[in-house]
Amino acid sequence: MTATVRVGIVGARFAARFHLQGLRRVYGVSVEIAGVTSKTAEARDAFAREFGVPAFATFHDLCEAVDVVDLCSPPSSHEELAIEALKHGKHVIVEKPFTGYYGDGSAGFRGDTFSKEAMLKEAMASCARIQAAAKAGGKRVCYAENWVYAPAIQKEREMLTKSGGQILWMIGEESHSGSHSPYYGIWKFSGGGSLVGKGCHPMSAALYLKRAEGEARDGRAIRPASVSARTHAITRMKSYRDEGFLRTGYQDIEDYAQIHATFSDGMIADIFSSELVLGGVHNWLEVIANNHRTRCNLNPIDALETFNPKEELFKDVYVTEKLGTKQGWSHPAPDEDWQHGYPQEFQDFMESIAADREPLSGIALAQDTMAVLYAGYLSAERGGAEVAVPGA
Repeated sequence: MTATVRVGIVGARFAARFHLQGLRRVYGVSVEIAGVTSKTAEARDAFAREFGVPAFATFHDLCEAVDVVDLCSPPSSHEELAIEALKHGKHVIVEKPFTGYYGDGSAGFRGDTFSKEAMLKEAMASCARIQAAAKAGGKRVCYAENWVYAPAIQKEREMLTKSGGQILWMIGEESHSGSHSPYYGIWKFSGGGSLVGKGCHPMSAALYLKRAEGEARDGRAIRPASVSARTHAITRMKSYRDEGFLRTGYQDIEDYAQIHATFSDGMIADIFSSELVLGGVHNWLEVIANNHRTRCNLNPIDALETFNPKEELFKDVYVTEKLGTKQGWSHPAPDEDWQHGYPQEFQDFMESIAADREPLSGIALAQDTMAVLYAGYLSAERGGAEVAVPGA
């Protein structure tokens, strides 16, 4: 590894922007944004101009110029690009979802009717192939799950581990009014709907905290054992009345999911996720332990409250993600990226690569997350029946 960690970004849209901004906040490790590439030349070149970084015409050219490949591309491309980068001898950052199942290549593929047992099997095989490539190349795989790094979650980890607590139950949610991504809503691009696209966040945080609990007490992670789940496509129902406030037009994904997980020690977690919630992003996780109780609020928070009597007054002011309206009372985010854990995430990734250690959010957590979510899809297909988590 060179003294400066050279990072190349793949993708030039929403995720690429906050990845670049997070990388530029890293301190103590010399980081260079070595360039960007994208399948869409127009988006790639516009991104390069806006942020003052080189543009690479091909993925191969970018790999030759960097130490770390940061994948902000559509989820369906993650496995192929991650393995290619690892074979080039590069470390990899993979935005969520880590990988998944994206269809059988047939013109008539629909994720909502395809066998979820086959999906689960193939998603786990995809994880295994990425892990094998990382092991063969001796390189790090960083799973870009920002909830792990959110200050609220990290403070709960400290309280949990230093107090010797046992988590009995967790309940959490990520819900709002639809994704930024134009690929979201089509299973062959997104690998699922609200369960995998939004539920991954609070579920990964719950899995992380149980891992931390076990490692602190016994030196061994507490891992997920089984799940039961239900999913619904509310905005695709004939009875749904569209008032124009929610994103619709989803092709073959769910827009609501709930999943109940049991852990190897018998304790539980309940996670909700949806595209049905107005009024901004709702991100939270409550931890009920045997010696304390914590509610981790990622968004909204009440560090700042403001009343705006007229919408246009705040037309150039960012308040918070997907708020819908800036008129009336709101809770503007003083630093939304920080409260969501993005700068801390990239700080850990760059430090782990520079020091040759595992990141807090690595491939083991990524694999458990994918196993839980796709086992959840299988459970939902079976009407909510309990399904064992692969590798438990």
